[in-house]
Amino acid sequence: MLRPDIIDLREFYANPLGRAVRRLLRPKLRAFWPDVHGLTVLGLGYATPYLRIFEGEAERVIAAMPGPQGVVRWPRGLPGRVMLVDEDDLPLPDASVDRLLLMHALENSENTRALLREVWRVLTPQGRLLAVVPNRRGLWAHIEATPFGQGHPYTPPQLTRLMRDAMFSPTQSQAALWLPPSDRAFVIRAVNAWEKTGEILWSRFSGVLLVEAEKQVYAAAPVKAVKQKQRAFVLNPASPARSFRKRDGSGPASA
Repeated sequence: MLRPDIIDLREFYANPLGRAVRRLLRPKLRAFWPDVHGLTVLGLGYATPYLRIFEGEAERVIAAMPGPQGVVRWPRGLPGRVMLVDEDDLPLPDASVDRLLLMHALENSENTRALLREVWRVLTPQGRLLAVVPNRRGLWAHIEATPFGQGHPYTPPQLTRLMRDAMFSPTQSQAALWLPPSDRAFVIRAVNAWEKTGEILWSRFSGVLLVEAEKQVYAAAPVKAVKQKQRAFVLNPASPARSFRKRDGSGPASA
């Protein structure tokens, strides 16, 4: 599977089209999670362009980037809060994350079941997952020049079924990104008009799907314990993984 690397992702969000996408998606993500006071928010994949909307409110905001993708320092000018990880073996304790954003992650995973089982493991019993994936019916999924044209796109029923099979219950969903995948100036200038028109006239053909799901605790089988081996390279001496404490307050949890 062709997976965008860290250079491609960083360059996309640095150009006008990527900045427009970020402006469009940030409010929609925030609408899913309007209150994150005192919560731990984790972005898995390449979520850093969107995590700032939770800073200053959440207790902790960190990013995890899969090894095949690569990693960059984040946030700029501040102590690093990003980990390079195996997506099916996150160096975090059980039930340590309250909100988990999957961005440029699920569609690029070589083993979605293992990825979602790890997400299930690290989420608290009241935890919420928010997945942003390319819409198979939309134009963006068929244009390889952007990160949304890489990996495996989904239809809404496919994404819902995937979540349920991984012991998540979808709670709400939304479509977004009717803006054409073009960096032409006239397209970028009319970004809001494209979104409003697309939502009315072409609702099934959005660029991305956003699905929130909650953890099904009652349906779960016992989950594995956190492996006692270090798999993360953290771009900061103070590892975000090591800063986690067990939910019962009994002390630091091993990464």
